[in-house]
Amino acid sequence: MNRETYQNPLIERYASKEMSFIFSSDNKFTTWRKLWIALAESQKEMGLNITDEQIEELKAHQSDINYDVAIQREKETRHDVMSHVFAFGQQCPKAKGIIHLGATSAFVGDNTDVIVMKDALKLVKVKMVNLFNILSKFCDEYKEIPTLGFTHFQPAQLTTVGKRGTLWLQDLLMDFENLEHQLERMKLRGVKGTTGTQASFYNLFNNNHDEVKELERKVAEKMGFEKTFPVTGQTYSRKLDYEVLSLLSGIAQSLHKMTNDLRLLQHLKEIEEPFEKNQIGSSAMAYKRNPMRSERIASLARYVIAASQNAAMTASTQWFERTLDDSANKRIVVPEAFLATDAILDIAINVCDGLVVYEKMIQQHISNELPFMATENILMEAVKQGGDRQELHEKIRIHSMEAAKQVKMEGKSNDLIDRILNDSDFNLSKEQLDQLMDARNFVGRAPEQVTDFLQEYIHPIIEANKALIGIKVDLKV
Repeated sequence: MNRETYQNPLIERYASKEMSFIFSSDNKFTTWRKLWIALAESQKEMGLNITDEQIEELKAHQSDINYDVAIQREKETRHDVMSHVFAFGQQCPKAKGIIHLGATSAFVGDNTDVIVMKDALKLVKVKMVNLFNILSKFCDEYKEIPTLGFTHFQPAQLTTVGKRGTLWLQDLLMDFENLEHQLERMKLRGVKGTTGTQASFYNLFNNNHDEVKELERKVAEKMGFEKTFPVTGQTYSRKLDYEVLSLLSGIAQSLHKMTNDLRLLQHLKEIEEPFEKNQIGSSAMAYKRNPMRSERIASLARYVIAASQNAAMTASTQWFERTLDDSANKRIVVPEAFLATDAILDIAINVCDGLVVYEKMIQQHISNELPFMATENILMEAVKQGGDRQELHEKIRIHSMEAAKQVKMEGKSNDLIDRILNDSDFNLSKEQLDQLMDARNFVGRAPEQVTDFLQEYIHPIIEANKALIGIKVDLKV
């Protein structure tokens, strides 16, 4: 590592090797060469004067890129594509004259960007399926464990630990559906020429429209695509970058929300992210167990969310068939949005695979609040025992105020149930009150909702993608 120059933390600290490779120079420039080979092969198949020997020479040097030649040439020409055409030609003297035939820079640049984004989306899908698998198990395991619901971060009606988890999964499901849709509609930029009219290829094939269309179909097929953009300028519409980064932004939003909840729950001591044996929470406060992984997700997620706005500005400011004010920008923002998304998915898998639930603490918080929530049920049961509703309602109001005073002003436990038990007007036994106070009576259909949601929406995705499950996540820091 060169410690005298800036190192990108996304590479050094956060993103996986797999995602880093997808956006590597080797992958980029090898893909350029694959595109040149696919173009030459297709042109040969359609009758242009290109030999098998030339094709084989190109294939022999598909991966051994002579970077030194390309770098030196770019210093002279200030043109990255022509520098790599030159470098490829140096290695392939017999094929030199047919490399990039009829093409413009966007043929390799834009088509490679689409290919790389599609491969990166496939890796995002792998990570999401693995996260679904882990998080769905958490939801199922804790689907019947009551917990305080919160609205405005104030205690509200009970839900269950597993049901809350499905709220996180529901958001991610929406993102996954968008991901699947985006993968299905990814189109190659294709063989379009300098302003998108295919004029150069039209001339190459003696003004034959059908042959030009067939050439584009062949190149796309060789590169693994069924469709190309029907029309382009010199470049594919930069709205594609915005669509893809908006999808990544959606994933970031979902994981940011989830980890906000986890950070709050860790403050309440109800649920904690994993904390390793030798992990240090604070340099000063040795006892601390900070939710640093959830905080890292939130931090990186904000970066991804902001990146989508960058892509929106780029798409909106393009001129006519092409300007170059997108190039330097997108070669930074697109890879880094993917690298950051990859990182937050890895961290989320790690966190969800080791969540610790403290049921006793959850029960304690319920016991502090449930007596107030149960007053209506208690009132109805006391009326069944012969009590006067209006009189009992007033008594519950007074008892509730006194119990709340004890909790808030004196720091004591909630004794509302003891007050009701000791009030003969209610005529309720301890057993009756215990039954009324069973937290499971207050969660509604939460457990059933978890089961229905997992079976109808999540398990089919896991089953359909079970070959993707089982990746090993190794956080660098």
